[in-house]
Amino acid sequence: MGLFIFIFTFFFQILSLPLQFLELVGIYRYYKKFFPYLLFKITDTYNRKMHAHKKDLFSNLSQFSSPGGSLLLLEIGCGNGANFEFYPASCRIICTDPNPNFDKYLDSAFAKNSHLKFDSFVVTPGESLKGIADGSVDVVVCTLVLCSVRNTKAVLKEVRRVLKRGGAFFFVEHVIADPSTWVHAFQHVLQPLWYYFGDGCELTRATWKELEEAEFSELKLRHIQAPLMPLIKPHVIGYAVK
Repeated sequence: MGLFIFIFTFFFQILSLPLQFLELVGIYRYYKKFFPYLLFKITDTYNRKMHAHKKDLFSNLSQFSSPGGSLLLLEIGCGNGANFEFYPASCRIICTDPNPNFDKYLDSAFAKNSHLKFDSFVVTPGESLKGIADGSVDVVVCTLVLCSVRNTKAVLKEVRRVLKRGGAFFFVEHVIADPSTWVHAFQHVLQPLWYYFGDGCELTRATWKELEEAEFSELKLRHIQAPLMPLIKPHVIGYAVK
């Protein structure tokens, strides 16, 4: 299987050369303007298939509310607000994303989820949550984002910085498959093209390892086989407490 991965990964790297050139000369940035629309189109399908998993996970949010009952939630890589329907009533949300082109989709998402309170939209990567004070939020949420950040450890360090003591980090992420499977092989083979069409998404990350090493006081993490296409079927889901 190792030889298969090497040969076909090299083949797809060659196929991706035009995309690498488009990124080098700056043309690829126009795809980032289109990507929010693409994500908007696939969100309903993902949420429908993952509804039970998300509903079960986010049912735990309220236990991390402040003593007065309020809940300030920061979502990293909020995208088009795919998680909003799962958040409890009166939850106040700070949205962050490095792509400013999600703003109109967020407006629509908040209009559909009137049970939530919008705080702000900050255009920033997860590795640098500028403007978010230390120990200021009750919960941080990150779904299908750690697959595409440049530095997972830096993101998790920022998560721990902005969380209140006893606050929680909720996550849902697709990860690398078991090395003994053909899915694992095809994840490596198709990665060169997937990276560009997924706006930096990587299929080959073992994100659970960084979560286990991030020095949270408690980690509740499960590996699941999501009801999705084989390449993104392996998932980790859960939450970590500061």
